[in-house]
Amino acid sequence: MNHYETVFILNPVLSETQVKETVQKFEDFLASKGAKMISKEDWGLKKLAYEIQNKKSGFYHLFEYTVTGEALISLETEFRRDERIMRFLTVALDKHAISWAERRREKLKTKKA
Repeated sequence: MNHYETVFILNPVLSETQVKETVQKFEDFLASKGAKMISKEDWGLKKLAYEIQNKKSGFYHLFEYTVTGEALISLETEFRRDERIMRFLTVALDKHAISWAERRREKLKTKKA
């Protein structure tokens, strides 16, 4: 099981319920493949650096999880098939990136408290 982080951008014309359904769909997909979800973050609606599909903004989400490589391939295939996903990026985390992600999560917890 490798440690991964995926950021994906959803179409800005989706309603709040459609965004939640889409995020839940991919979370359930990962769970069905035996993934262990470590962290989920909703970064909200953000302006894009450049237009994607004639859109200037999108809903950003981040998943941090552990899963096998075969399951990751099928996850990325699902991202490509779903028209609500404008872009996605999956990165394998090494020990330094994992520790950085933990520090970032702790900082976010202290900000919210």
